[in-house]
Amino acid sequence: MTTATTTQRPVLSTTDRWLALAGIAGVGGFVGAWVGLGATRDGYSPVDDAISRLAEDGAATQPWMTLGFVAFGVGIPLYAMALRKALAGPAWISATITGLAIFGVAVFPLGVADEAHGAFAGLGYITLAATPLLAARTFRSQGHQRWAIGSLVAGVASAVLLTASIGEPLHGAFQRAGLAATDVWIVATAWTIWRSGRLPG
Repeated sequence: MTTATTTQRPVLSTTDRWLALAGIAGVGGFVGAWVGLGATRDGYSPVDDAISRLAEDGAATQPWMTLGFVAFGVGIPLYAMALRKALAGPAWISATITGLAIFGVAVFPLGVADEAHGAFAGLGYITLAATPLLAARTFRSQGHQRWAIGSLVAGVASAVLLTASIGEPLHGAFQRAGLAATDVWIVATAWTIWRSGRLPG
């Protein structure tokens, strides 16, 4: 019979802490773009329409929403570099792939390369939800049950809501809720790394 052992990894450097903050900046840029643009674009419904519609070819909102995607695509891999040192296990790999996938979403907008856009978006959905789920395993194995439960809830909620967003109606609402579930987790872990220089586990 084995028991969980609570351990603490070394405190991260100032550089690593700044890398963690890049995750907050990436989430902020992405969320700020779709919230602001979605509320102001005529004929657009944040409840029914996908975020990618804000960056579709020819849309007046395309440049700003593309910047939002790029902010996430750059910020999350930088955050993943700090996560790699702060938390054992493969969660940092999933986070890195998420950022690169969303960067792919920006490079291949709707109306130009729909199939590539959909493939990158689908990959990003999977790895985004997987990131806190993978972290939950590490937290649980190290005896940090509160972090494990919070990570599990974030990952499961994200997976369920993003899966629900594939259909209609309420596509936009389900998509935003699914993304938000894991975005909150990213912000929470990034802020903890910034404040404490580490994560439990």
